[in-house]
Amino acid sequence: MITVNLNQLELNEFTAKNDPSQHCRATFPLLGAHGAKQSATVYIELEPGKNLGRHTDSAEELLLVLEGEVEVQVGTEQGRLSKGEIALVPKMVSHDLRNIGDKTAKILGFFGGANNIVATFDEVWLPTNTNVVDTAQAG
Repeated sequence: MITVNLNQLELNEFTAKNDPSQHCRATFPLLGAHGAKQSATVYIELEPGKNLGRHTDSAEELLLVLEGEVEVQVGTEQGRLSKGEIALVPKMVSHDLRNIGDKTAKILGFFGGANNIVATFDEVWLPTNTNVVDTAQAG
């Protein structure tokens, strides 16, 4: 059995090269490198006022808010999610998350049908100096 404790994750810190408001701590708790065959997950923390950054993913994603309140943009639609709420992001549809609350927002993303995901952001991330996150390179 493969298990993960979300309370003991080692998070990586990322900031957009040209936009300091695009800042997060994140990791991929489960994906192909960990033994997943048809799914993957991403865990994200956003401080108040920070956003994840507009991007597309190579697989459909469910975004579950574990803590806090976020504004979610999916394509041309916009809404708010708080603890316990889920948003569906279709494959290759541009989306973003922004913390609109006053405490750290914690989000768990579930990707179905693929164990490796490629996310392409509008902005370049530091310290990686790329706008592409390929989970085949993670783990």
